[in-house]
Amino acid sequence: MFNFNAIKAVLFDLDGVLYIGQQPIDGAIEAVARIRQAGIAVRFVTNTSTLSLTALQQKISGLGFNVVPEEIMSAPQATIQYLKTQPNPVCKLLLADDVKKDFACFDQSETAANYVVIGDIGDRWSYELLNEVFHCLVNGAQLIAIHKNRFWQTETGLQMDIGAFVTGLEYASNTKAMLMGKPSQHFFNMAIDALRLKPHEVVMVGDDIDADVGGAQDAGLHGVLVKTGKYRETYTRLSAVEPDATIPSVSDLPALLGCLSATPS
Repeated sequence: MFNFNAIKAVLFDLDGVLYIGQQPIDGAIEAVARIRQAGIAVRFVTNTSTLSLTALQQKISGLGFNVVPEEIMSAPQATIQYLKTQPNPVCKLLLADDVKKDFACFDQSETAANYVVIGDIGDRWSYELLNEVFHCLVNGAQLIAIHKNRFWQTETGLQMDIGAFVTGLEYASNTKAMLMGKPSQHFFNMAIDALRLKPHEVVMVGDDIDADVGGAQDAGLHGVLVKTGKYRETYTRLSAVEPDATIPSVSDLPALLGCLSATPS
């Protein structure tokens, strides 16, 4: 096993790793505090596209993790950074209303967009909406997917995520979505660059063996899988990804990193 004592930063997935819905995972708050006390940098990385950056920071801090906005890297924020580098982007936004606030700096159009940005919109999906997006794509718009997750863990069980809709639109329009969140290597590279560390000095902790662990490893990071959230043993066995370590919960991470001697404040 890799010597985790050399790790200088931890990237935490959120939902399913630190909390589920509005309930922190047992021992998660203490684990993050212990890792901070040990002098290891922490960042919170997520594909979540239902909350604006402000609302996301308020939620995480409200649950007891005490984070600042600069410690959060979300797939919507990565999308915004990309769009700001493009000439005259006009967007059709399939996003939750709160997240749309962060995209207010861009021109928007329902029918003449040159970028279609797809995130979590819950039960607003319909054939009519899919067909609207399809027509934008066949007319030359670039499809941007906040993520392509298959499913996610809710307080009431697994729920289908947006990956199937993105894949269907790719197939129908004979195009390929630009993926902004995990497992995109670009997404992980942004996190590494912001930390000013080398990939092998950073570990990603997640409940998704493919997007979290596999994506991190493809970018040169280490990947730790937790058996909480969306983790399912059968799904994990079918994956080609081999985590650097698998632990029952994020509460076991301080021991793995060798920082049990630190006392959380």
